[in-house]
Amino acid sequence: MRREVLTWNDVDKLIDHLIPQFDIEFDVMVVVTRGGIIPGGMLAEALNLTTILTAAVDFPAEMNNEDQHKQQTRWLAWPKFIQFPEDTLLENKNTLVVDDVWGSGRTITAVKNRISAAGSKVYTCVLHFNPYRNLFGALRPDFYAATTDAYIIYPWEMRRGKEGLLIHSDF
Repeated sequence: MRREVLTWNDVDKLIDHLIPQFDIEFDVMVVVTRGGIIPGGMLAEALNLTTILTAAVDFPAEMNNEDQHKQQTRWLAWPKFIQFPEDTLLENKNTLVVDDVWGSGRTITAVKNRISAAGSKVYTCVLHFNPYRNLFGALRPDFYAATTDAYIIYPWEMRRGKEGLLIHSDF
């Protein structure tokens, strides 16, 4: 799989591409941990949103490729919500859900569905949409800055510390 390493300047450009797309006034933002924290913060600042909530979701770990049945059934697994806002914080709100990337779409779709069940009007937003990995047919994010077929490495995912500085000596 092709990899693409982004800089902070690249992320700024993606955020600048998203902002004009918003024709809705949002009451609340839900950022999906961990990938949505930084783009969510940047968008919250730009949109002057002060109610920012978090959602942490886990899916079963990948199975060994030798067991084809387990590999196929893991895609059907139910999400485990590790952290999620109370329904009362979401009811009757226009909610923007933010993550860094929509790959398979499982995580952001699980979050969207749970927020919708709480009585919120939900919109999804990502920096990158990968239509080639999307498991949800024609369903796509409401807002996205770019499409890709690459594995994206964001600047906040770079290794830090002594080892990271040795690897990334251009800092």
